[in-house]
Amino acid sequence: MSELLAEAQERIRDAYEQRDQVLKAMRRVTKVAKRAIFAVHKGELQKARGMLDEAREELMRLKAFLMERPEIAGLGILGPAFQEYSEAEAFLALVSGSKVPSPDELGVPPDQFVLGLADVIGELRRRALDALKEGRLPDAEACLELMEELYMELISLDEAQAILSDLRHKCDIARRIIEATRGDITVEARRMALEKALSRLEGLLRRSGGEGAES
Repeated sequence: MSELLAEAQERIRDAYEQRDQVLKAMRRVTKVAKRAIFAVHKGELQKARGMLDEAREELMRLKAFLMERPEIAGLGILGPAFQEYSEAEAFLALVSGSKVPSPDELGVPPDQFVLGLADVIGELRRRALDALKEGRLPDAEACLELMEELYMELISLDEAQAILSDLRHKCDIARRIIEATRGDITVEARRMALEKALSRLEGLLRRSGGEGAES
């Protein structure tokens, strides 16, 4: 019995150490995916693509390892990395105007893909706000349109909404984000319209004053 328990203890220790290494690698993948999203915001799409290729390679290695060693942990342990990677891939695709890859194409479980997709709405808000700061109202409006379209697609997933409590929570957040973004765009559109009207009025007064001086 002592030999059996000693062997069991050794295997438990090994599984724990291996799990710790998996968690560290998962955090690296998540970090790389976040950096890729940041690169997309900066317009560095090729750089983002390279980072995501790196993240995918590491993520698939971890996935294969855990499928071979289920005693260490289930694939659920990779959930945060799967979500962050899916979010980054979808965001890059939307910004670059290409088709969003499917879960199978990414090698990501469908539930984690959907959860990652829900987070893209937050990144689109950030992109819309950046556009507003630079006076690019049409670009901000295009971002809002994408946000609304993505939100409508997500809330139409009735069964997924019932199964994934995280998805319901993320959709609630997304709705508030969309409303805030719509408000920001409305305020900026009115400000720009007022600025143009004042500029036209100033031009008319200047011309009117010049004509009065001549007469």
